[in-house]
Amino acid sequence: MAEIASETVLRMADDASVQHVGDGAVVLLARSGQLYTCNDTTEAFLDKVDGARSLDQIVGLLSNEFEIDKATLDQDMTALAAELVAEGILADPGA
Repeated sequence: MAEIASETVLRMADDASVQHVGDGAVVLLARSGQLYTCNDTTEAFLDKVDGARSLDQIVGLLSNEFEIDKATLDQDMTALAAELVAEGILADPGA
């Protein structure tokens, strides 16, 4: 698995789509038909993933939105990004 650094630009996998339902969101992986439910944090994170923003920029936006210390959030969001890459929801930045 590729290392995710603060300057890594993140994008959704080609077959992944986020659908907002009610007061939450789900991610559908078209190739497998798998459906993932998102908690509020994951939903907010994925809303910022656009293929142009780096992980650091996304963390900055979330830090402002949720009024959380950026250093604390940085570690958590790096782990979340790695998990989403491993699940095939985010494109592998090393591929």
